Amino acid sequence: MNSSQQASVALITGAAKRLGAATAKALHKQGYSVAIHYRQSKSDAEALCAELNAQRTGSAVCIPARLEVIEEVEALAHTTLQHFSRCDVLINNASAYYSTPLPQATTQHWDELFASNAKAPYFLSKYLAQELSQRKGAIVNIADIHAQRPKNLYSIYCMAKAANMMMTKSLALELSPHVRVNGIAPGAALWPENAEGEALEDPKELAAVPLKSLGGSESIVETILFLVQQAQYITGQCVNVDGGRTLIQ
Repeated sequence: MNSSQQASVALITGAAKRLGAATAKALHKQGYSVAIHYRQSKSDAEALCAELNAQRTGSAVCIPARLEVIEEVEALAHTTLQHFSRCDVLINNASAYYSTPLPQATTQHWDELFASNAKAPYFLSKYLAQELSQRKGAIVNIADIHAQRPKNLYSIYCMAKAANMMMTKSLALELSPHVRVNGIAPGAALWPENAEGEALEDPKELAAVPLKSLGGSESIVETILFLVQQAQYITGQCVNVDGGRTLIQ
């Protein structure tokens, strides 16, 4: 076992790009080794892994998994433990996001949106619960302010994120006192992207944010670091990081 394997370990889902990658970099900077989960973004995941390993040998690994396939979810947890011999933090970040107008909604939409936003986070928590308990670890689930206040035409996504929020509260109770489980509900942190990676900006949404700006990955990452490293007496909470958006009707 090398020195990197002695370090605390964080598994981050959807960590190849955007918020997940920013989280991986931030935790790595704090001395964590990181398991970088990805689904399709192999080149981005491998580039991030190489960047982090160049800074500290053996401190990062990238692991593919389709979160709608439960066997691959279990393998993701197992591979993380097998590679690093420990896991101290689970960040459930990966999220499918798209609109589902009721007339066009399908069971496939339901399965995809619930898989990444509720089912996989729940079962990853299950598969890692014993290890996290031994390490007195932490779970952070990335929810959404629209779990509390629905977004028109996004009913399945909002329902899945609402399940995510209740999962946070339920698991915080069930895994206490050894594992702290908290959530973050972003508002306008990053614009969603289309299939070509172009930002889907929404000026009306930004106009409704009291702080009148995007939070950026940094606003979420600093809250993740707080919940993981400092908030030793906080569990079962979901922190809105939304620039005050939920204050506006």
